[in-house]
Amino acid sequence: MVEPLIPEWPPPKGPGGRPRIDDRAALEGIVFVLSTGCRWRDLPQKLGCGSGHTAWRRLREWQDAGVWDRLHQVILIKLREAEVLDWTRCCVDAVAVRAKKGGELTGPSPIDRGKSDSKYHILCDRNGLPLHVLASAANTHDSQLFVPLLETNPGVPHGRGRPRRRPDKLHPDKGYDHRRCRSYLHRRGIGVRIARRGVEGPARLGRVRWVVERAVSWLLRFKRLGLRYDRTEATLRPLLTLAASIINLRRLLQTESSSPITPAA
Repeated sequence: MVEPLIPEWPPPKGPGGRPRIDDRAALEGIVFVLSTGCRWRDLPQKLGCGSGHTAWRRLREWQDAGVWDRLHQVILIKLREAEVLDWTRCCVDAVAVRAKKGGELTGPSPIDRGKSDSKYHILCDRNGLPLHVLASAANTHDSQLFVPLLETNPGVPHGRGRPRRRPDKLHPDKGYDHRRCRSYLHRRGIGVRIARRGVEGPARLGRVRWVVERAVSWLLRFKRLGLRYDRTEATLRPLLTLAASIINLRRLLQTESSSPITPAA
C-alpha cells in the first residue's frame, strides 16, 4: 500500500557515496521506533533498517510528500469497500500525554500539576476505527479542536458526490458541551448527542462511547505516542497518522481473513 505512494528518488548524479537505504527497510525502522518507543539513534543496526537518523529523515520526507495522509485515506477507502466503515454514529475524545522534552504543541497540563503535556484528539466511527487524529497543547480545551477535527479528516469517496467527511450523528462527552459545538453540528446537519454538564452522568453515553475509549487505548499502545519524546509537530503528526493507519490496517486484514472463500468455478 505504501510503495505506490512514495515519490521516486532521483538517481545519483555520479559515482561514489553510500547507497540509499531501501524504502521498505526505512519503513520497518519507522514502525519499530513507533511501536517500541526507543530513541531514533537507538534503532538496532542488526534489523537492517539503516540508522535511526535515516528513518527519521525518511519519515519527514514522506510527510512533506503527503504519503502518510494518502496512506490513511487509502486504508479508509478499503475499509468502506469491505463494508466495515460505519458513519452512522461517530465519537470524539481527547487524551493528555506527558511530553518529556517539551517542544511544539505542549502546554501546562490542568490535570498533571502544570507539567508540560500534549493532548491527542481522536475521531472514530461506530466501530471505533480512527478516522482522524490531531495534536494540541494540553491546556487547549477539547472544544477548540472540535471543528478542525471534523473539517480536516480525510474524505472517503462514497458513491457519487463529494467524499464523505461528516457522520450522521456524533456523540461527544461533556467537554464539548458548548454553544459553538452544537451550532456547528446543527449547521452541518449532523445529529448531536452531547452530555450536558451538571445534568447527566457518564453512564448512558458510556454505552455508546466505549468504542472511542478503546481507540484511545489502541493509540497509546504505540509507546512513542504514549509518552511523547518528539519535540516538533513535523515529527509527531506523521507518527499519529501512521499509528491510526496501522490500527485500521489490522482491522482490514482481520476482515479479509474472516471473509468466506469463494470456490473456483
